[in-house]
Amino acid sequence: MLELRKMNYEDLIEQWKYVTVLPTDENGLTNQYEGVSLEEYRDRVLPELMMHEKPVNMPDWFVPETYYYLWDGDILVGEYRIRHHLTEALKTGGGHIGYSIKRELRGQGYGTMGLAMTVELARGIVPEEELYLRVQKGNLPSLHAILNNGGYLAAEDDTHFFLRIKK
Repeated sequence: MLELRKMNYEDLIEQWKYVTVLPTDENGLTNQYEGVSLEEYRDRVLPELMMHEKPVNMPDWFVPETYYYLWDGDILVGEYRIRHHLTEALKTGGGHIGYSIKRELRGQGYGTMGLAMTVELARGIVPEEELYLRVQKGNLPSLHAILNNGGYLAAEDDTHFFLRIKK
């Protein structure tokens, strides 16, 4: 059974395994924690990322963000991030939702199913009338996942499609 769980200490080991093998930048999803030790993840990274949901003493430009993990039974399948609102830069940047699926589990529909669950959560968090998403033009599976969840093409540039999903 698929389940979307907020980042937490109970799933520390599996989250660490997932986050630390994600490349620094894969299809536009950035990860500055590639290769960190379990101790560093537990003591520094996890508390920092969990604080992003309700930030304290952050710069004015910082946007709250909540991390979720998609689970299929006891297997961590992917990571989903929801930005709570957008700045002008984020409207043409990363948008509200970013996600990744474990490389060996791609092509099995997890991206589409996890995105559907994330969109439902985002509808209760995001104040904007539409959810903004951006996908690199070479990432057709992600483009299809967004379109399969009611997304439509709002704009494009040389390297990205900018999509929206109505709330």
